[in-house]
Amino acid sequence: MGSERMEMRKRQMSVQQELSAGGTAPVEPGQPDQANPRGSNACCFCWCCCCSCSCLIIRNEDRDERNRKASYDVKEGTTDCEDSPKPTLEEVRSWGQSFDKLMCCPTGRSSFRLFLRTEFSEENMLFWLACDEFSQETNKSAIEEKARGIYEDYISILSPKEVSLDSRVREVINRNMLEPTSHTFDDAQLQIYTLMQRDSYPRYMNSPAYKNLLNTLSEQSPES
Repeated sequence: MGSERMEMRKRQMSVQQELSAGGTAPVEPGQPDQANPRGSNACCFCWCCCCSCSCLIIRNEDRDERNRKASYDVKEGTTDCEDSPKPTLEEVRSWGQSFDKLMCCPTGRSSFRLFLRTEFSEENMLFWLACDEFSQETNKSAIEEKARGIYEDYISILSPKEVSLDSRVREVINRNMLEPTSHTFDDAQLQIYTLMQRDSYPRYMNSPAYKNLLNTLSEQSPES
């Protein structure tokens, strides 16, 4: 399982590099890159894991308590995918038309998420869902708390669910976290969406999971 997860991470990193080369803006001069993410004021928000100062000792001591208060799981992420309603033949056919149609359909997201789980990249969907719900938050205190939870769950290098983001987007997030808003993770959400669209979606369309579902519903349809 470990080797398969590493292989998936390498493939995602390869796609990420292609995305960066194809249109992602480079890191501006003077900005810290991924190899040196701290910058000149690294300790301004030590909980974000961007520094190695002594403040991290405090972070480790109260991590459990904070996680109980700030860990952010979307509603769709707290239930098992298998509990989702059965999709219709029309819906399943529409998933093959575009990734947008798949992601706009709750049963489509659920089915795709199950596929991502088999590829050890379910965190991409969980992160996207968390960002989608987070972007609708309007309460300032809730935004700050949930932003911290999303950061620790999916952005932190210490998280087992860390998603693959380039250095520019990580730097944008780090700046945004100084004063979080509902748009803090917009760039990251778009990058992960594009990553899933270009990397995982084509394999899902050619997977036995999708083909078997389509065939089963086709056989049950009155049209057949």
